[in-house]
Amino acid sequence: MPVYKAPTRDTKFVVNELIGLDRFTNLPGFANATRDLTDAVIDEGGRFVSEVVAPLNQIGDREGCTRHADGSVTTPTGFKHAYRQYVEGGWATLSAPEAFGGQGLPHAIGFVMEEYLASANQAFAMYPGLANGAISAILSKGSAEQQATYLPKMVTGEWLGTMNLTEPHCGTDLGLLRTRAEPQADGSYAVTGTKIFISAGDHDLSDNIIHLVLAKTPGAPESSKGISLFIVPKFLVNADGSLGARNAVSVGSIENKMGIHGNATCVMNYDAATGFLVGEECKGLAAMFIMMNAARLGVGMQGLAQAEAAYQNAVIYAQERRQGRAPTGPAEPQHKADPLFVHPDVRRMLMDAKTFTEGMRALSLWGGFQVDLSHHAATEEERIAADDVISLMTPVIKGYGTDMGYKIATDMQQIWGGHGYIAENGMEQFVRDARIAMIYEGANGVQAMDLCGRKLAQHGGRAIQRLFALVDDEVAAAGTELAAVAGPLSKANGELKAATMWFMHNAMTDPNALGAGAYAYMTLTGVVSLGLMWLKMARVAAAALDAGSDEAAFYHAKLTCARHWATRFAPQAGALRREVEAGADTVMALPIEAFATA
Repeated sequence: MPVYKAPTRDTKFVVNELIGLDRFTNLPGFANATRDLTDAVIDEGGRFVSEVVAPLNQIGDREGCTRHADGSVTTPTGFKHAYRQYVEGGWATLSAPEAFGGQGLPHAIGFVMEEYLASANQAFAMYPGLANGAISAILSKGSAEQQATYLPKMVTGEWLGTMNLTEPHCGTDLGLLRTRAEPQADGSYAVTGTKIFISAGDHDLSDNIIHLVLAKTPGAPESSKGISLFIVPKFLVNADGSLGARNAVSVGSIENKMGIHGNATCVMNYDAATGFLVGEECKGLAAMFIMMNAARLGVGMQGLAQAEAAYQNAVIYAQERRQGRAPTGPAEPQHKADPLFVHPDVRRMLMDAKTFTEGMRALSLWGGFQVDLSHHAATEEERIAADDVISLMTPVIKGYGTDMGYKIATDMQQIWGGHGYIAENGMEQFVRDARIAMIYEGANGVQAMDLCGRKLAQHGGRAIQRLFALVDDEVAAAGTELAAVAGPLSKANGELKAATMWFMHNAMTDPNALGAGAYAYMTLTGVVSLGLMWLKMARVAAAALDAGSDEAAFYHAKLTCARHWATRFAPQAGALRREVEAGADTVMALPIEAFATA
């Protein structure tokens, strides 16, 4: 049976030493983020997911969810009890606003729990994770009455939420959606249509499910400009807050999926269900992006989470499994064979995994910190700067984070050899579960186009210039003792600058060139961003060693991983730039019929 232990020491390094969260307690929203409190959240959250949630991961994968004859859905054995403990422990409330019963802690701390939950059991983590996106949308666009009606119980986790976007004929191109919302005399709407791929569409974990549904009103434009957003609760809510009649929303079926079997991914049928407009009519796209951006950061962390869980189990196996001898001669001659750890190729995969997971954890939590600063930094200039950075980094964290998360999961399965292909060992589940993160909440090709087609050009390229400056400033501050990391990072940043200039000179005259190079550009931005985190961490580690830390092995490992990024990740930047600059000539050259195979 696979194991998982939350990486609490590394998390504390990022929160306390890299970000220094407790240095910002003077800012609104940070007052409660003392080191004692955040350390307690990290330790207890890690204990809870490791002991309660992780043991259910294989059970959920084997059993899946069940749709009954009456249309109700039950989750796998143990999920309901574990979720009750999750709610009773207050874990749902960490970074939610205090006005609605939350603890008001920074998003960076909420992200810690999101990573731990997804590593322990991604299917389970999706139930509260989706509710966070719904909460964000209602908090931003909902009326005061809607907030008072729904948010208190959603924040505590008593009620959960979903996002209903996709339809059988309509995924990324939401302008094609057919779900309709007819206005009623009482101010509500009758919502009719079918949605597919709805994660956590129905279940037995919470008393109510608050569906946020995209639909079009009569006479609305047929493009995405005609989309409105509606609250459609599973059970209608009475004026006194109690639950009323069952709404006309039902589960048509549960999708038979490659992975995340413990999450009920449903076909949802709305048959003149009662819905309530969120915000303005035909302004649903803006509200949807609030949900999507929150979800995309969470999905990026799912890539990290599956990589971390797979990595932990690969380390154990590489220590225990004996095969062959070290290239330099027997490492343990008293045994008939050496452990897998002695083989450089195994070490290569493990070092790649350690470097990615620790770097991505830093990038994700630092990204959560930018979300906090975008709301609570002391000056308007600082708030704008943080918003620029996290807007730019959201598609990178989602796209690069999940691409690499899947790669690391498959590498860790590779270390297990044939045993990694056997279901009972759990490694193939990590691979299957990691695969969806590259697809949902906007496939990674869509993330690349969001980055290159929208984010680069916004505000005259201000956001990407901020990233360039962050890297340049970090390199300048590194000093000669970290030149082995700073030099390659500076060069990689130069490749990113050059690729950006190439887009500026070529994308306007050839839009296909932007589309053909966007994925490589997103990956290049991910490589540079990971390097920025590693140089930051290397500076912290070097300072700790200079101060005589009694955790020398921990900080030396940080410096080694930073050098591994510099020697094994940074060289990718040049190839990725050349891929961007290759343009679209060969990509678009062949006629469609040339792709036929018969």
